[in-house]
Amino acid sequence: MTDPASLPELPAAPSPSIFRHRAFTLFWVAEVLAMLGGQAEGIAIGWQVYTIARDTQSVEESAFLVGMVGLVQFVPLFLLTFIAGTIADRHDRKLIMLLCTTAEIVCVLALAIFALKPHPGLMPIFVMAGIFGATRAFLSPASGALGPMLVPRDELPRAVSWNSLGAQAAFVIGPWIGGALCAISPAAAYGGAAVLYAGAIIGLLYLRANTTPERQPGSHVEHIREGLAYVWTNKIVLGAISLDLFAVLLGGASALLPVYARDVLQIGSDGFGLLRSGPAIGAAIMAYALSRFPIRRSAGHWMFWGVAAFGVATLVFAVSTSLVVTMLALVALGAADMISVYVRHSLVQITTPDHMRGRVSAVSGLFIGASSELGEFETGIAARILGPVGAAIFGGLGSLVVTGSWAWMFPSLRKANRLDGSED
Repeated sequence: MTDPASLPELPAAPSPSIFRHRAFTLFWVAEVLAMLGGQAEGIAIGWQVYTIARDTQSVEESAFLVGMVGLVQFVPLFLLTFIAGTIADRHDRKLIMLLCTTAEIVCVLALAIFALKPHPGLMPIFVMAGIFGATRAFLSPASGALGPMLVPRDELPRAVSWNSLGAQAAFVIGPWIGGALCAISPAAAYGGAAVLYAGAIIGLLYLRANTTPERQPGSHVEHIREGLAYVWTNKIVLGAISLDLFAVLLGGASALLPVYARDVLQIGSDGFGLLRSGPAIGAAIMAYALSRFPIRRSAGHWMFWGVAAFGVATLVFAVSTSLVVTMLALVALGAADMISVYVRHSLVQITTPDHMRGRVSAVSGLFIGASSELGEFETGIAARILGPVGAAIFGGLGSLVVTGSWAWMFPSLRKANRLDGSED
């Protein structure tokens, strides 16, 4: 494990000088475009599934089917994650990203064709969602491990800051793009996603750098065991990613946004895109604030307070019938979640050696995928039993319970002072 004393201090602000590295610039642009495409695609899938289901089924049953999309995406992610991590540590990471993004273009174009049919069924959407989950299993560790290869080690914290800001910008703009295009037709949203994915491929094709990690001896099984052992023995990293997993898993408000847009607030597809942008707006604001005023002390406390605020914001969202209050709750929810993302991402990227970044990113990606996709599934089941409002209340209370439990179970995370995990 890296000596904390040798780690660079996080900068006071992400300096634009990081973009003097042409390879990193192309990678950053490609990653943002791919995330924009993914957000637009996600908006279209959620809205299309819900509107098709509502033609014949109740609100609760339709919300359950939206949650099933999350499960369909998570299953291949779960099955392929560990082998995908070892592949990212043994093969050309840029090539992996190119192949995965190409597969995503094929998926969204197929979805666009299905959406043009007079009476599209749900099965093709679920099949494409499963393929999308499989591509994510390989794309996440490859992209997470490639970025740090393209900048000097002492500039890695700046790269982490800019990656976070780019991601949150995509999470703000992507849902708006998807919602606006869904107002025309789901096929238009899928077509827009395909264009964004194509832009990402062009950026990657122009990237000229060594993107293949140093080959480490051992079999795939040994590599998987080594990656899992690293995460398990580093209790701060384990506590951070598992805290985020269970808090967001139970929170799961995003799966209920189609329900709130159509049947609670009655604001339609345009309003749905606005609601989807709410958490990302809050996260982007918080990401910029953290880049200007980074957490230098009491990192563990900040993370726990952030997760607790996430739970409270989810409760406000649950009971709100006002668009203004709902948006404020979603913005607060995203800002609170960004704190835990910032701490976790900094810990993983800065302390993990390059030859293990693919595997560790795969484990982290699995936890993130579980929190989002399985969170949607859990919320769908809860909505089927408790109704949409009851499910959101259950999620908010669950996040608060997780916060208290993890503060007791992982004292080293609670006591972590600096972002490198040290207590000094």
